[in-house]
Amino acid sequence: ITNRSSGTMGFELARAAQRLGYQVTLVAGPTALETPDGVARVDVETAREMHRVVMDNRNADVIIMAAAVADYEAGEVAADKIKKGDGDLTLTLRRTPDILRELGTGRRDDQILIGFALETRDAEKGALKKLHGKNVDWIVLNNPTEAGAGFGPGTNKVTLFGRDGSVEPL
Repeated sequence: ITNRSSGTMGFELARAAQRLGYQVTLVAGPTALETPDGVARVDVETAREMHRVVMDNRNADVIIMAAAVADYEAGEVAADKIKKGDGDLTLTLRRTPDILRELGTGRRDDQILIGFALETRDAEKGALKKLHGKNVDWIVLNNPTEAGAGFGPGTNKVTLFGRDGSVEPL
């Protein structure tokens, strides 16, 4: 259970932050992207691994959660191949930890927390709900149905929503 995100946005944000002089730890899911120079990288494969690593680094002054983390994971993982049977196969899914919500709940007053919202229906409404519900400073709305936005085109189009009511299309 995953998405087709390449990780490019997170890697470019890490590169930009490092160029601005920040000490950067990049937590990356499976990707073929090269680690930006001067950036510490921690590779993870699952949402639970990402949760653990992010929580271990939760005291950072700025946290940007650009990863498109899966919302659900397999309820059971088979040790061997599941052979094809006569009927359909039913999968049980369980919710993964909500990393951004947990960060927002325990954050310091002087900490900057930025989240991302991939929305395809009622995009602005969904982004604003996430902004306020997860106690972040900024939400970056990414609507892959818009021309020039989304996964893989090499460019992106987003809108930043600030807790102070500001809106910044980029």
